[in-house]
Amino acid sequence: MERVQFQQEQMLAELKDLVQKSLFNQSEVKQIVKKRTQFETALVRRIPKKGDFLRYAAYEMNLEQLRRKRVERLKLEKTAPSISDYALVRRQFQIFERALKKFKSDVGLWIQYIQVAKREGARSLVGRITARALQLHPRTPALYIIAASHELNHMSPSAARALLQRGLRLNADSVDMWREYVRMELGFVEGMKRRWTVLGIHEEGHPIVEAETTAAEDMATLTPEEIAAEKGGDEGERARQAIMDGAIVKSVILSAAKALPSINLFTALEVLIRSYPSQERLRTALLDHLYSVLKDTLQGDPHVVKMLATRKLRELTSQENFVMAESEEFVDALQAANESFSLAVDAGSTNASGMADVYVEFVEAWCKLPTLDPNLRAYLVASLRKLARQPNAPPSLQAAHVQLALPSKKDL
Repeated sequence: MERVQFQQEQMLAELKDLVQKSLFNQSEVKQIVKKRTQFETALVRRIPKKGDFLRYAAYEMNLEQLRRKRVERLKLEKTAPSISDYALVRRQFQIFERALKKFKSDVGLWIQYIQVAKREGARSLVGRITARALQLHPRTPALYIIAASHELNHMSPSAARALLQRGLRLNADSVDMWREYVRMELGFVEGMKRRWTVLGIHEEGHPIVEAETTAAEDMATLTPEEIAAEKGGDEGERARQAIMDGAIVKSVILSAAKALPSINLFTALEVLIRSYPSQERLRTALLDHLYSVLKDTLQGDPHVVKMLATRKLRELTSQENFVMAESEEFVDALQAANESFSLAVDAGSTNASGMADVYVEFVEAWCKLPTLDPNLRAYLVASLRKLARQPNAPPSLQAAHVQLALPSKKDL
């Protein structure tokens, strides 16, 4: 119980300060002491539980929120910071530190501590926590992603890149890490555009958006790649043009494909590139490169055929205000996708059954849409029926033909 008594003594100064500022009265302070004593007693038992630490930390967070609301409501005059201004937050950090001494292997606890420190604006503490967490858990991709995000948010792209590269050396099979690495390099391209605007360097033929940061802030994070691109003459112009064309991002995509030849990787990167707010010219170039690498990396994979065949469909259906019934471009894209599938199934590949399964999924998914034109539905069913009637047709085609044929006659 000496530990409990010690903690009680440590809280006296802050509680006295809270009363002097009229933020809490004597009755409330007694309740705080009582609750903290209960939490401290639970923590000093022989085998403390993680939940005890988390409940204690949650109580301190709520207490700090209440203190801030009362400060705002009472409109206290601004004075030099006193102990009650920071003691409750400091106690939260101390609780997490004590918890991590007992539960070092709990990655979730490290992440919670980082999130609390970030919310309180403790920038340097976040850096120290992530460094300690990575030393203990070097094969946890989420920690590298959090650490890199922290560095990027504080204008340190070089440090973020180094963290992700280090993480990928140990976690090359992580789709999340490769996706975040590509995201970071996409952000690097946008950052370079802003920096060149500040420096008065313009890319020929492509207007650059207005800068959002100052020259001093941008110049503080120069990397070797940026320095090369900011040189004058033909060399600098070629470097800038290569960056604007996505050379760095393309290189990362190629490295990712070599390290992790997985359809899940390519799907994640496609979603990222499509959704990232970059220029249409760059987005198209990167998608073209992604599909080219995909085709070379996973030859014969049915899901690759699906991804390539339905590319135009995904582009159209992701557009705002897209109306399927009014789009001739959609009809052409659907027919082109169906023909690509039909040719792949008819080719009789080594994975004919898998190819047929993917084609059936494609046809069934579109036929179930109530907004699909009946004529297009009949067209898809007829294409599937034709393949299903061929000799040695995979069972999935024959089953789908039976399932879809009768409704198609009704529609016709």
